[in-house]
Amino acid sequence: MDTFSFDPIELKQMDQVKLMHRTDKKYWFHADHLNELLKMIGDNYFLLQIDDQSVQSYASTYYDTNDNMMFSQHHNGKLNRFKVRRRSYLSSGVSFLEVKIKSNKGKTKKRRIQTEYGQTIFTEYEQEFLSRHIPFEYTDLHLSLNNEFSRITLVNKNFRERCTIDLDLQFQLADKIIPVHNLVIVEIKSDGRGAPSPLMLALRDQRIKTSGFSKYCVGRTLTDPELKRNNFKRKIRSIEKTIHTDRNLYNLN
Repeated sequence: MDTFSFDPIELKQMDQVKLMHRTDKKYWFHADHLNELLKMIGDNYFLLQIDDQSVQSYASTYYDTNDNMMFSQHHNGKLNRFKVRRRSYLSSGVSFLEVKIKSNKGKTKKRRIQTEYGQTIFTEYEQEFLSRHIPFEYTDLHLSLNNEFSRITLVNKNFRERCTIDLDLQFQLADKIIPVHNLVIVEIKSDGRGAPSPLMLALRDQRIKTSGFSKYCVGRTLTDPELKRNNFKRKIRSIEKTIHTDRNLYNLN
């Protein structure tokens, strides 16, 4: 990956562009397109660097209710839906417990608190946080998926947009591990104001169209055959085609 043309930005400067209330657009494509895209936008973005590293390793642990309400709501297209996860930054050892809310206006709101790295059981502090921000009991939550990936983070030089580029995605549930090779997932997060996104324009020039991608829903579809997943099968087939993977690699019948 060619990331040398970007001016660097440090983590402490990212406070200027937290975008906890934002509009999101997602794109996904084969990794062969990535270098050309990065070359096209190098003058428009800062590149996040932590300890001189421009690619960061992430891990997430997702939770769902005993009846898989959060997965089912997304599968059925319901808005005003929730997602609960732990997000860990492996390079720094920092972790957050997060609640994401997708509103019926398509806006994403995120609430989070910093937690102890490697924590798996909800502490009293975390229980209080969840009780304030989810419409169901935290005692009904169970671990439903783990994933890992690498991330490049870009910040528009107007500080109204942040872009994440995710690579090397891998899902795990118990002893079942499923890697998704050669897939790149781009998310453009903005406050909805200002000029068109340079990255969005570059993606359009490469004929890459916006398309929803939920790591949680894709991961659960691939790792848990007991779930109702009819509405996600087309997405999985499209992913297989995009990354030139043999059909039925993921055994979706």
